[in-house]
Formats: sequence, C-alpha cells, structure tokens
Amino acid sequence: MPIILPPITRRKFLRHSIAIGGTSIIAPSQLASTVSEAVHLDQNRVALLSDTHISVDPDSVYPGTKWPGSPVKDSEHEWVNMANCLTQTAKSVIALNPRPANLIINGDCTHSNGKEAECKEFLRLIEPIRAAGITIHVTVGNHDNRKNLWKLLPFLKKEHMGIQAGVIELPRANLVLLDSGRKGVLGNEQLNWLAQQLDERVKKPALIFSHFNPYSNRGVRPINGMSDGASLLKLLAKRKHARAYFYGHTHEWQHDRRDHLHLVNQPAVSYYFGKGHAHGWVDMNLTEMSAYLELNCINPKHKQHGDRRQVFLQNKKK
Repeated sequence: MPIILPPITRRKFLRHSIAIGGTSIIAPSQLASTVSEAVHLDQNRVALLSDTHISVDPDSVYPGTKWPGSPVKDSEHEWVNMANCLTQTAKSVIALNPRPANLIINGDCTHSNGKEAECKEFLRLIEPIRAAGITIHVTVGNHDNRKNLWKLLPFLKKEHMGIQAGVIELPRANLVLLDSGRKGVLGNEQLNWLAQQLDERVKKPALIFSHFNPYSNRGVRPINGMSDGASLLKLLAKRKHARAYFYGHTHEWQHDRRDHLHLVNQPAVSYYFGKGHAHGWVDMNLTEMSAYLELNCINPKHKQHGDRRQVFLQNKKK
C-alpha cells in the first residue's frame, strides 16, 4: 500500500514543534485559529502536489533552470527555496474551506537521494497539514528512499512496506496510487495488480497516479518516458472507467488526452525547468461528471495562476 500519513492532533503538533526548538512553519496561534473554526473536510476535494524536493537545510535554494542543454544563460538562472514553496503550499491548502480530506504528494519528496535527514525535514514541513485534519498519501519518486522514510514512521507495519501501491476509495471516484520506483518501472506484477483493481471497480471512475511520465516529455526539458509506459497506457485504454493518469517528474503543468483517458502532468511545488514557468499545486474537486482541476501557483501573480482544466469522469450523453 502507499505511504499514508494520517492526521495528527494539534497537541501533538505543538509538542513536536517545541521539541525541535519552535521551528514550526506555521505559528501555533495561526493553526489554533484555523482549527477552532471547525472547517469541514470534503471527501470530494483532493490537494495534488508533486516534486517538493525538500533539502536538509530549509534555507537551501536551487536553480531548476540549470540543466544540461538548458537555453537559459548562466547569469539568468532562477533560484527557488524549496522549503518555502512547501510552506506556502501548506498554508494555502489549510486555508481552504472546505478543506480537502486527502492530499497526494506524487513523488520526489526529497531533493537529493532521500537521505534520512531530508525525509525528516520533509515530514516536519508537512506536519501542519496533518494537524489540520488532512490525510497525506505519498508515492515514491526517483529522488526518494523509501527505507529511510519508513524508519521515521513508527506506526507503519511491516506488511505495509514494499511496493507502495493502493486504492483510495472516494464517494465519486477511486484514486489508484502506483509505485514507479526510482527508475520509472512498474513491472508486470504491479501492472497485473492494477488491472485487477480496476476490473473489480468498474462502477466508479478511476484516476491513476504515479511519479513518472508515461512517454517522452514534450515540454522544455527532454525527459524519457517510463520504460513500461506504453504497457500502462494500453492497459488504461482498454478500461473506459480509467479516466486519467496523473504524473510529476517533468516539473511542468501539461494536459493531454487520448480518447477517454486524460494525461495530467502535475507542476512541481519546488523548482521548475523552464525560465518563468509555473510551479505550485493543483486543487481537484470531484463531481458526478467531472474532476475540476485548478492550478495554484506559488506566485499568485503568475499568468497561469488559476488555470483550470476539466477531466470527464463519465462519457457525455449524446
């Protein structure tokens, strides 16, 4: 099953904040005011994050526009503070009313290779979200180390370790989380598992999540698709109730469609590869007929802030 971080009590959050020297990213007084307002949790609203890339040092910045072959000049690279981006995102999600009952982080939680200290800092930064009553679901990306993350989750049982795949059953859709690992491979066993899960749940639309792009990126930075991406897309194409595949990895906000299947490329919360590109998170609201997606940029003045997309959960009636 995927890594699930259940909500924590406000008391536990405050106690942990004091234990680590009062370095919580959201002031206890601010959290108290939001909790006391008895904000409703909406099972049909899901916050979608990807590529948070948290470093050990909360002051660390990184130039996402600097990569081999980048057209950006050395003097014009744009540096991003990853911890600050996640902090802003947490505040935005907590401020929603109603709040999403669930939040998905679709891989690459950590910046380098998933060092234990990076995992610890990542968990610290998302604690306010859990204290706000929201359940967090985590998929594995190529920068993550699942074993180091497991060490820091004492409530995680041994039978929950291994392939991090599972199904979140919501009132209007089933969300299927896959484990594309560190090399972008699902494998036959997991593909067979996915087919079985979808075939057992044909009466409700399914949205599938995994970190890697299923085909070569058509955005600013050339990035190869996952090795068995074609097999995944073939499997989903055969099942009309599989309505969308959500992925991260390319750090771009993109939307494609193949017949009934929508392909949604989530933007990175952290840095971006193209100069001036959007980064942020997606607010997903589920209705009987559609999943409405709204981009929330870290910079609310960005031209794409508030960009909306629609994923059809049912075939249009003729």
